[in-house]
Amino acid sequence: MPSYRHILKTVFGFSSFRPHQEEIIDAILRGRDLFAVLPTGGGKSLCYQLPAMLLPSLTVVISPLIALMEDQVFAARQQGIPAACLNSSLSAEEAKDTYRDIHRGECRLLYVSPERLALPAFRENLRGWGVSLFAVDEAHCISEWGHEFRPEYRNLPLLKDEFPDAVFAAFTATATPAVQDDVVSSLRLTEPLVVCSSFDRPEIFYRVRRKTKVQDQILSFIRSHENQAGIVYRSTRKAVEETARHLSAHGVSALPYHAGLPDATRRSNQLAFVRDEADVVVATIAFGMGIDKSNVRWVVHGDLPRSIEAYYQETGRAGRDGEDADTCLFYGPGDVAKIRYHIERTESPEEREQAERNLRAVLRFVDSGVCRRMGLLNHFEEEHPGNCGRCDVCRAETDRVDRTVEAQKALSAIIRTGERFGAHYIANVITGVSDERMERFGHHEIPTFGVGADVDRSDWLSLLRDLETGGYLRRKDGLRSGLRLTASGKNLVNGRIRFTSSLMNASTGTPTTGTRSAITRSAITRSASTSSATKGDRPSPDGKSVWREDQEALFQCLRVLRRRLAGDAGVPPYVIFSDRTLKEVVRNRPETLQALLGVHGIGETKAERYGSVLLKTVHEFLTTGDCFP
Repeated sequence: MPSYRHILKTVFGFSSFRPHQEEIIDAILRGRDLFAVLPTGGGKSLCYQLPAMLLPSLTVVISPLIALMEDQVFAARQQGIPAACLNSSLSAEEAKDTYRDIHRGECRLLYVSPERLALPAFRENLRGWGVSLFAVDEAHCISEWGHEFRPEYRNLPLLKDEFPDAVFAAFTATATPAVQDDVVSSLRLTEPLVVCSSFDRPEIFYRVRRKTKVQDQILSFIRSHENQAGIVYRSTRKAVEETARHLSAHGVSALPYHAGLPDATRRSNQLAFVRDEADVVVATIAFGMGIDKSNVRWVVHGDLPRSIEAYYQETGRAGRDGEDADTCLFYGPGDVAKIRYHIERTESPEEREQAERNLRAVLRFVDSGVCRRMGLLNHFEEEHPGNCGRCDVCRAETDRVDRTVEAQKALSAIIRTGERFGAHYIANVITGVSDERMERFGHHEIPTFGVGADVDRSDWLSLLRDLETGGYLRRKDGLRSGLRLTASGKNLVNGRIRFTSSLMNASTGTPTTGTRSAITRSAITRSASTSSATKGDRPSPDGKSVWREDQEALFQCLRVLRRRLAGDAGVPPYVIFSDRTLKEVVRNRPETLQALLGVHGIGETKAERYGSVLLKTVHEFLTTGDCFP
């Protein structure tokens, strides 16, 4: 039997595993249940596709959307993996052929929906075929605490009783600690290996901007990413249609996607985007969960996201191939008003409380002056030191100031009041605003009372928000609970670390230019580097090196070839070769099939199918300077 390292290279074309992949695969092959949180683009599918080649019977992947199943089946077959799916989109003849292949043992990897697994007759078929592994994709859908809860997932624990010898492996890219615990409990995983990779996506650049003329702002952003695939998220169908029309009127190949479109139109627009026939899709949040397109280079939010989890998942659809990607979030007061309008009309008190909690977290993130990555990861209770160099704050698109002394004053006030109160009460303590409650607790007599009276109260609230976003403070429980210091907060108040944040206008949450309040008297430190997207320059295709004109021309030539090959095979272009693969070909310019096997993402099956035409195209371009794909 070949080793899984051998399969990694010959089938998938990869020379090494990504973080945690080998540990997960080893656990599956040893028969152990597991739950894995891996970021989008972290290689979840390989964790069950590779074992499927070695396990004695069928691997069943439970997937929530038809489009996602079909994309993964396309990709697996291109790698030479015998895969299939059973869903409502198949004709009777196609379903019959799939059943026949499974009966003959000619299918190793089967994708199904949770609804199909709820059918007793189908589970009876599975028992006859034999199942070695159930892989639950998008496992956060089983949790009512998750942002994409699917009631159909609640039936999955029944499988533990009916298939006691099968391994159960659950995967997700987005799960807070509460959701993680709920998934493990709900699926009844047996002494599982729990793997939680970092939520950090270092290839993604995070940027937040206030709305002025949002349609023009979106257009300007897209023009700085010419010929790159991207997604624009809008909160309503009307906004989707208006933005798509605006972009199209200005020469951008953009298509709308929302639930109000006819099914055929929605499906057609999705396929056009997936197949590189349109550069941009403008969509509501209904779009994206089932899209496995690896060469999305940017994501724009034209409105405030509904939660940090949703924002993380939606921005995570960029850069799945590991290449650099850009994001920008535009928001304004109108977004907050709309969200609060819907919150106030939510009947369930629990749902209303959760929605309010989600909104507060999003507002802390967008209004914060600390490193975006730091604030984002803190939401998932993961620490980050800041200064990531890959966000608008850290790349000096906003002014940064040292606010250590002011932060220590605020943290000291929280400690001296017993870590029991919220931001507004603490701001009153610092600015010396006394009332009956303050006097009742005796806090008008503590040393920090009035220590910041020379600074506007709104500035202290902004600072407290930054400290919470950055992970120096955390609420004990719920929206109205008191702030308490984390380990990082204790290090800060004791002088072991320093604290910097952007200079913010507390009334609007926007970066200031010019005047400064008393809280920011220390010198502003500005990085020498600036974002290429801010300057309007188009970054090099690989985002990491200088990209010469001849390399760009060859890259575009190979994209044309990829599109033709994909059309012939009836699959999306990224399934043939990823952007990363094409860029390695451009850089290395292989001349033989053996050299081609050294390129990331090209295994033996792909080299056999496409190697000759790929090498011929490169040779002709280098010889003649022309493209003949």
